Amino acid sequence: MDINLIIVSIYSYLLGSLPFGLLLTRLFLKKDIRTIGSGNIGTTNVLRTGNKYLAVATLVLDLLKGYATVYITILYFNSLISFSALICFVGHVFPIWLKFKGGKGVATYLGVVLALSYKLFLIFGITWISLSFLFRYASLSSIISSLIVFIYAYFFEMNNEILILFIFFILILFTHKENIVRLKSSTENKIKL
Repeated sequence: MDINLIIVSIYSYLLGSLPFGLLLTRLFLKKDIRTIGSGNIGTTNVLRTGNKYLAVATLVLDLLKGYATVYITILYFNSLISFSALICFVGHVFPIWLKFKGGKGVATYLGVVLALSYKLFLIFGITWISLSFLFRYASLSSIISSLIVFIYAYFFEMNNEILILFIFFILILFTHKENIVRLKSSTENKIKL
């Protein structure tokens, strides 16, 4: 097996699996985020603790781990960018430290997108914020925003990352499958911005 593949797999997974939402709420609130709200370790659930600062910190740190992973790969293993991005995302969603029960991966995905293209990052951000203010559903905003990023990249960017952006859209649909059920039954929790 290619040694570069092994190296990229290890650091991409380990960076992706860092559970910042859990670490921050334990450190500053002395609570286990997995016992609050949806039980998820991500930004939206940290926001349910009522502490917006910790929610923003979770968002930034989860974003940074996605960005850092891809940035390292761009510098040293340029041919494995998409692979690295995918493994980082998998690490966040299935972290070994939490018995493979992690977050939904949106902030980590956003960090990956930032490393790939500032333009796609802005498109996601503007779309997500607009939809969140309009509908107040973080899940719906995340799903549609990741779809918009893929569609824009497909028609206007035409680069090597189109396939991975499509895979990410499918994975975000997968990680939000319970949210989709709640959206259909009108029982999905709204966010307070």
